[in-house]
Amino acid sequence: MPTDPPKITFDQPMKNRRGLVLGVANDRSIAWGISKVLHSAGARLGFTFQGERLERRVRPLVKEVDAEFLVDCDVTSDEQVGHLFQTIDEKWGGLDFIVHCIAYAKKEDLEGSFLDTSREGFLLAHEISSYSLTRICHEAAPRMSDGAAVVTLSYLGGERAVKGYNVMGVAKASLESSVRYLAQDFGPRAIRVNAISAGPIQTLAARGIGGFSKIMEVVTERAPLHRGVTLEEVGNTACFLLSPLSSGITGEVIYVDAGYRNTGL
Repeated sequence: MPTDPPKITFDQPMKNRRGLVLGVANDRSIAWGISKVLHSAGARLGFTFQGERLERRVRPLVKEVDAEFLVDCDVTSDEQVGHLFQTIDEKWGGLDFIVHCIAYAKKEDLEGSFLDTSREGFLLAHEISSYSLTRICHEAAPRMSDGAAVVTLSYLGGERAVKGYNVMGVAKASLESSVRYLAQDFGPRAIRVNAISAGPIQTLAARGIGGFSKIMEVVTERAPLHRGVTLEEVGNTACFLLSPLSSGITGEVIYVDAGYRNTGL
């Protein structure tokens, strides 16, 4: 039987909710912007990183939001994913939300023509940028509370061809489709799955996209708000989607892009 919508606390809508954040790389990451908003909304947070180089950046950062654990996790490794969820079992015994902000493509597959994408590069981009969401949700499912929520990050390049986005755009299209199917699977437990399609933001990942500065110029010129968007704006939307405030929304892609998607010529 469907459950009634939960009661909402507006001052701290995420109070005491336990959440896993995947994908913080530095203080300019969208994942970090989301984490700060969630922390201020009362959430309890745990994080992942991949490799020693990122650990040096992430470990001091997540202390600012009272991180309850930080685990090395390569999402292509079943062993490391298993260790992550073993840690969650030991620390929390359950999970109330997931923030999935992981994406990767080989640099050479973001240059030149999509026509030249290698088989290896295509599969790698999809495994990390799309399948990882399904893999994490599969492991999380028996641990997630009824009424839990999942948010992942997409981009307009998953809907339209964006020069320089190439194989990552195709992977984001796969990710958005996965959101819809996961929402269907999780629906009977009132667990919601949504994506945020953020406008271009100057992040570490954005540096790998050829002509990124030109993309920013075009968005600023043509978007109805005539500007880009901030990490905090994306964080606010993620907090809304993860909280009971959005209890009737699932399987959606929410655009936080200053209205750019809605413009024509």
